[in-house]
Amino acid sequence: MTATAPAAETAVRKSSPGAARGPRRRTGRIRRIGLPYLLLLPALLLELLVHLVPMVIGIVMSFKELTQFYIRDWSTAPWAGLDNYSVSVDFDAPVGQALLHSFLVTVAFTVLSVGLCWLIGTAAAVFMQDTFRGRGLLRALFLVPYALPVYAAVITWVFMFQHDNGLVNHVLHDQLGLTDKPSFWLIGDNSFVALLTVSVWKGWPFAFLIVMAGLQNIPRELYEAAALDGAGMVQQLRRITLPSLRPVNQVLVLVLFLWTFNDFNTPYVLFGKSAPEAADLISVHIYQASFVTWNFGAGSAMSVLLLLFLLVVTGVHLALTSRRRRTAS
Repeated sequence: MTATAPAAETAVRKSSPGAARGPRRRTGRIRRIGLPYLLLLPALLLELLVHLVPMVIGIVMSFKELTQFYIRDWSTAPWAGLDNYSVSVDFDAPVGQALLHSFLVTVAFTVLSVGLCWLIGTAAAVFMQDTFRGRGLLRALFLVPYALPVYAAVITWVFMFQHDNGLVNHVLHDQLGLTDKPSFWLIGDNSFVALLTVSVWKGWPFAFLIVMAGLQNIPRELYEAAALDGAGMVQQLRRITLPSLRPVNQVLVLVLFLWTFNDFNTPYVLFGKSAPEAADLISVHIYQASFVTWNFGAGSAMSVLLLLFLLVVTGVHLALTSRRRRTAS
């Protein structure tokens, strides 16, 4: 009697629908949770191949004396340790001085370019909030510089900056008479102005697009209430628009900073392999150190230093923005 009771209880448990439904629910839950990760697996593998693997290889190359003699098999290059890094940060030596000059030029260029892109983009987005005839066409025209391929746009600017028959000198010198003689825009000190002009022309539509999207989330009732209280356009901009756009601007400024600091296509197409000293951005400087002087070890070390700098700036920016967000909440 006592021996048959557990067997009968087990038989009843197996025959009950809840006992069979429990493992099936757990299996279905595991499948539902694991399916998104399974779908993301191809993208993660491609990200690993496209970005992480070359990054790791570049870090390894920075510790080697990799020159043109070891291009066929870079793994056989002798180990250099931290020599490439010490040479790069030795600001008393020519290599370190050139890298420091390029870094300072890049910082100045990035600050001016990001600031002007944000200012012009924000002003255009605020202006486009009002309804008027032809607003849709004007919005489309504003986005043309951002939609154009980089090479086609920059090559067009190269022709416009020509000394003898360029459009810029024709307007400034021949038409408006603002200069005593035609200027050289692609060499000398004016090259920085030319590079900044192209960068701002190409980047401000992105700021315009992001800020315009952020403005759509601001309730119109706030502006109506402010207008009833006697607030003018400037006060509405200071008290409503800019505070409401702070989360959008935080992300926008960071993205513009990273894009501009790493920009290689614009100076390379504008000036070629050897950029003028006034427009020697660090991206082109690293390219010259790697592919012109054939010192890939030093170029990889400079790239790693640039990566560390950008990681530090990004980390500080995210820490400050998160602290402000917690303080505001």
